[in-house]
Amino acid sequence: MTSQHQTPALERMQTAQVTQAEQTAQAAQAPKILLVKLSSLGDVLHNLPIVWDLRKRLPDAQIDWIVEEGYVHLLEPLKTTATFKGIDRIIPVAFRRWRKNLFSLRTWREFFAMRKLLQATAYDVLLETQGLLKSALVCALAKKSNNLVVAGLGNATEHSGYEPIARMFYTESVHVPLKCHAIDRSRWVMCSAFDWPLFNRNEDPPRFYPQAFVEQLPPLLFEGLKKTEQGAPMPYVVCFHSTARAAKRWPNEHWVELGKELSRQGYQVILPWGSEAEMKVSALIASQIPGAMVPRAFSIEEAYSLVAHAALTIGVDTGLTHLSAVLGKSTVEIYCDSPRWKTEGYWSSMIANVGDMKTVPLVDEVMMAAQAVLVAQSARQQKQFN
Repeated sequence: MTSQHQTPALERMQTAQVTQAEQTAQAAQAPKILLVKLSSLGDVLHNLPIVWDLRKRLPDAQIDWIVEEGYVHLLEPLKTTATFKGIDRIIPVAFRRWRKNLFSLRTWREFFAMRKLLQATAYDVLLETQGLLKSALVCALAKKSNNLVVAGLGNATEHSGYEPIARMFYTESVHVPLKCHAIDRSRWVMCSAFDWPLFNRNEDPPRFYPQAFVEQLPPLLFEGLKKTEQGAPMPYVVCFHSTARAAKRWPNEHWVELGKELSRQGYQVILPWGSEAEMKVSALIASQIPGAMVPRAFSIEEAYSLVAHAALTIGVDTGLTHLSAVLGKSTVEIYCDSPRWKTEGYWSSMIANVGDMKTVPLVDEVMMAAQAVLVAQSARQQKQFN
């Protein structure tokens, strides 16, 4: 026979069980998530879609992102506001700068300040999509809830950096195909962590920035931009010829031939640079193309405006070329010594990809791709006006 009256100890135990169940249910609907993708430009850009993916399925989640200080501005357009739910907190880190000043008091003050930010929230899910020791160490520093999931890459993909020791810091090592697009790789880790079906890239194409942000980017004004006879700005084509690895470059003589054809068609060719050596290459190419110009140095923030107002961006496999693609602008990506499947823009008809690993495209191929992209752009504009 059971008593009609429960003891205080039993009541406290049942209350605790109910509270724990409520907390578990709340964590499932509104988990606290930390995205760990520290660098570099292209890698951070290709990780942006999982913010939209997470918001689609977990609208009430807390989403934070830790990133190298030099790339914080890439995330700011996705920060949560009164009218937009995106990234709730951006945590800057400065590993690149700190390792050059290990004995500096400032370095250690900044490090402990960063650690304090990581400890301010008990995270339920860490998504580590970099696969390196430094990014895995960030996971070790973060404060964790009782049911924490740390999901990270369980294997290297072809032609990507990976450090197997990082797996020691994961609770879930996610194995991905050896040939896996950078965006799909991040989605693979995310879906595994939440036990979701993998996103279909055709049914759920990646999203990057709010359209309102892209549309309000101001023109980048600098000396040398030409005007038409009617006084309107001459349409320009941005050519990103430089990249960190020389083997990924397209031959200078190809740029010259392409630039001459673009000039004949009424476009001004703009040849940006990022170092003194690259500026000399830009000057050499520009000297052989009528009307071409070498602009002043500009920041990555200014690059948003530069490509947003270009008639077309053509570039090798580098972060600035990918920036044009993720902004949804007319883009031709040239692959010479890197696999196209790894980073190609597949989400818009206004992006063309030419060349491939050890397959340097000809000038005619690039020009044909450029014409196709411009036709797609024109068709889209006409559709918007109608």
